[in-house]
Amino acid sequence: MLETILHILVPIAIFTFIAAFTLFAVYAERKIAGFVQDRLGPMETGKYGSLQTIADILKLLQKELITPSSADKVLFRVAPIVIFVAVFTGFSVIPWAKDFIPADTHTGLFFIMAIISIDALGILMAGWGSNNKYSLLGSMRAIAQMVSYEIPVGLSLITVVMLTQTLNLNEIAIGQGILTNGSIKFLGLWEVNEIGGLFAWNIFQAPHLIITYIIFFIATLAECNRAPFDIPEAESELVGGFHTEYGGIQFAFIFLAEYAMMFLVSMLGVVLFLGAWNTPLPNIGAIRLADWTTGLVWGIFWTLAKSLFIVGIQMWIRWTLPRLRADQLMSLCWKVLTPLAFLCMAISAIWRILVIA
Repeated sequence: MLETILHILVPIAIFTFIAAFTLFAVYAERKIAGFVQDRLGPMETGKYGSLQTIADILKLLQKELITPSSADKVLFRVAPIVIFVAVFTGFSVIPWAKDFIPADTHTGLFFIMAIISIDALGILMAGWGSNNKYSLLGSMRAIAQMVSYEIPVGLSLITVVMLTQTLNLNEIAIGQGILTNGSIKFLGLWEVNEIGGLFAWNIFQAPHLIITYIIFFIATLAECNRAPFDIPEAESELVGGFHTEYGGIQFAFIFLAEYAMMFLVSMLGVVLFLGAWNTPLPNIGAIRLADWTTGLVWGIFWTLAKSLFIVGIQMWIRWTLPRLRADQLMSLCWKVLTPLAFLCMAISAIWRILVIA
């Protein structure tokens, strides 16, 4: 009985978190955009405009659902659900703290990459089902972009897996702090098992993992269709891309999926490279900062803090860099990121044999 209740409560908790995060993130993005552009951002609805996103979601919920007369009604209505569920399901295998994970599976990393790939299918359904040339162009651009950038993302993940020797995200997280049973060496030279902190994070286990994380971060920006890779939604030429015809709760699901994807890829990067729920504070002699800031509550705090920091960088980049052209976007993927990711993967193999083994 208890297990059944948990199976019901966990998805509700994940959905509640995604909804709350989206409300916060939209407000934060508007404020960051205002700061970058030297203006105030939302100010009228609520104190400092804090109720603006709540007003927006209430407006969306009240809007009439309109389906274009020439659209494929089944594809058009199902697409937003497919897009959201693909991202929503990805949260099921991400650890928030030690052994605090919705589904602890040995193939968690493989599962998350497989389930997120379904997002591309939903986007194609939305573009085709709308029977709108701008929507179709937007969905085709999105699919080409997402399929291309999945290659450097996948190679970056393989680079980490070759060093950690596991697909279990919980085990990868444990291996980056003072609770690990294995050996952790900072840049392959300095034993840091007892010290912990940021010195034990995967990104500092080998010099090439810093480059690998940069590749992962850039590629996941493209996976999220975030600027400067937001050409599938380019309002100046495509009106809004694959979601041009959507409104009301259907658009809200697509919107939720975009912001949920931002947090999901940020959190995945944190788990694989930035210590997951492990503290960044090291033990220094008798001052046991790592010991004092490790635990269930601390783990959730560090996971949230690191992930939100990365989301903040994503927003900062959006309002700083101009949108790439389609040819520049593909050239960056195939001529820069993919070869670099292959090189990092090769270095991981050599590092595993000569340094770790």
